[in-house]
Amino acid sequence: MSVMNVRRLIPTTAVAGAVVLGLTALSACSTSDAADGGSGDKLKVTASFYPMQFLTERIGGDHVAVTGLTKPGVEPHDLELTPRQIGSISESDYVLYLKGIQPAVDDAVEQSGVQNTVDAATLTTLENHGSEVSGHDHGHEGEEEHGHEEEAPEEHSEGDGHNHGEEGGADPHIWLDPVKYAEVAKGVGKSLEKADPDHAADYKKNTDALVAELGELNTAYETGLKNTSTKTFITTHSAFGYLAERYGLTQQGIAGIDPEAEPSPARIQEIHTIAEKDKATTVFFETLASDRTAKTLAKDTGLKTGVLDPLEGITDKSRGADYIEVMESNLAALRKALGAK
Repeated sequence: MSVMNVRRLIPTTAVAGAVVLGLTALSACSTSDAADGGSGDKLKVTASFYPMQFLTERIGGDHVAVTGLTKPGVEPHDLELTPRQIGSISESDYVLYLKGIQPAVDDAVEQSGVQNTVDAATLTTLENHGSEVSGHDHGHEGEEEHGHEEEAPEEHSEGDGHNHGEEGGADPHIWLDPVKYAEVAKGVGKSLEKADPDHAADYKKNTDALVAELGELNTAYETGLKNTSTKTFITTHSAFGYLAERYGLTQQGIAGIDPEAEPSPARIQEIHTIAEKDKATTVFFETLASDRTAKTLAKDTGLKTGVLDPLEGITDKSRGADYIEVMESNLAALRKALGAK
């Protein structure tokens, strides 16, 4: 079949859209596009895992068909892609991922040749939050206008620099800070406007609405965590460094940023000492990873357990239906553990 004949099977809007997106004639004429009437007039978006999916769905609205690469309940760090998923990345009009979380995705995106690929890590500033460095997971003074510097302890974690993607370096969990997540949302909105100019006004409107919601969430956290009897919380997965820094708290990670790493006996003893000194009440575990470590530690140290969800995926066990609701549950859990007044 000649190229022209295949072209006729595709609605002219799709061809025009493909040309606007700078896609090659080859991908505009791929059989899947011709056969796929369902999302033919929608922007085909691939999102690497839930925090990226939430942004593209909320900002893209009716104009996008979003495929998430990480299924609910799968630990994102462990994701291995099927050949079909790798193929669907290549056929996307737009890909949103977060470099450094999922090596398999990073490789596939690099090889996909998709023009509109956006690394969320480039839309805000990454920082280092070393979980083992005398436990102070705080960044540096003068980092944006947090207004929290006076509450933060003086010690800094090693290598405060903003180095991207170094092994064990920059902390990728930017979505757990509503302010940073809003920065990413703005960047995603702008890149969708560029990828699909016909619907730019809607993308802008949806971005503004989401950024306003994240602003309200930030205010709820600020006011909710202002007066607490302790500022220290203990967690099995050191995902909350940005959140801790934003609201003047100290995260004590039992293991490091890798949720599967087992803590050393020395680290467990250290946590026990810290809990007594800083009046920490609770060991938080997360919904997707094993809670065995937290329960053992709680038993050994006489601490309570609680759930703090790093929001890497939404499942039936999640305490909320979406990002905003689960973040509100996290706030309630933190207020209880920290003794909010």
